[in-house]
Amino acid sequence: MSKIEEMLKNEKVEWKEIGDIPEIKVITVKKKLKKQEYLREGDYPIIDQGQEFIVGYTNDNDAIIDKYPCVIFGDHTESIKYVDFAFAQGADGIKILKTDEKYIKSRYLYHTILSYYKLEGKYMRHFSLLRKTLIPIPSIKTQEKIVKTLDKFTEYVTELQAELQAELQYRTNQYEYYRNMLLSEEYLNKLSKKLLDVSEGGTNRLCCTTLGDIGKFTRGNGLQKSDFASHGKPVIHYGQIYTKYGFETNEVISFVSEELFEKLRKARQGDILMATTSENIEDVGKCVVWTGNEEIGFSGDMYSYRTTENPKYIAYYFQTAEFQKQKEKKVTGTKLIRIHGDDMEKFSIHLPPLSLQNKIVEILDKFQAILSETRGLLPKEIEERQKQYEYYREKLLTFDIESGTHARTHARTHARN
Repeated sequence: MSKIEEMLKNEKVEWKEIGDIPEIKVITVKKKLKKQEYLREGDYPIIDQGQEFIVGYTNDNDAIIDKYPCVIFGDHTESIKYVDFAFAQGADGIKILKTDEKYIKSRYLYHTILSYYKLEGKYMRHFSLLRKTLIPIPSIKTQEKIVKTLDKFTEYVTELQAELQAELQYRTNQYEYYRNMLLSEEYLNKLSKKLLDVSEGGTNRLCCTTLGDIGKFTRGNGLQKSDFASHGKPVIHYGQIYTKYGFETNEVISFVSEELFEKLRKARQGDILMATTSENIEDVGKCVVWTGNEEIGFSGDMYSYRTTENPKYIAYYFQTAEFQKQKEKKVTGTKLIRIHGDDMEKFSIHLPPLSLQNKIVEILDKFQAILSETRGLLPKEIEERQKQYEYYREKLLTFDIESGTHARTHARTHARN
């Protein structure tokens, strides 16, 4: 017999719909805060129905809810939150459930809702479905055992996420340090003198040139997201550079008709595609190197950059602190930040011979691979721990609705048939 089966052996439970349990009350708040009232800092956190846990702060004592612990249910988002501190309700609709802790623990209710609540239709508000959700209610002692076990798994997920985020940040800082060092004028001079000889063309050249001297910026045109089709000619939209692509790609995720494609600006293998509008200075100028064999179209609010130098070397330069400094002097706008090709043509760059560019790209590619591997571990490991938590939640919250005892057949199967 497993520890779980031993823990729940012969456990008697009641089965009730959440809306029929008088020990679970919906708290009516005195005041809901509007979004324009949210503060960045304050005495009390604000919670709404969004996925984010805390959305702001307030000092308004009239808005404070001090009946806790409680469970919060999002009317439209179905987000489930457990709160064990005083807070204020945000603008979006939520239902605040307060239990009689002597009958049903709020923390137990939280885990149980995660396991038993299921959306079965399309409604503007889903609290009516939550009220009808049938849940098992064992003894307080058993509830506490279940909560203790499940909380350990949620803690594991949180701790793992923090560890992996710290590792990712360390790797990112390491990569940025070496990238800025490798592409600095001082280090490039050292590498040039050390690695290059007369066979490279008779000189250890490291020239200071401009982006306009070694390449050409071409502005995109006429592509909207509404133009996308399920198949057709390949395209990249500027917004996708921020959300869908990494440093380089050889395939696209969007297509358009041949008729529209003929009207678009085109990029070919080795071109750098750069988004030139953003909500912040740091992100404007984010780019992706197109390494695919076929020609692709691209949208407005972005440029292609074509050069006979190693395009990945130039793209790595676009990530450096030196490029950022030059960019900050030329961006325009306040809410929407822009950078223009005419200005970037004048940006300076320290350019070693192509053979040295290739060696530096090889080094930075290895760093990129390490970063990608670390980023890949983050969701994968967390997903595994989350699955582990859900597995034990199912085990611990599996009761036989007919006999009222713990059993392997999940009660929801009986309850909804």
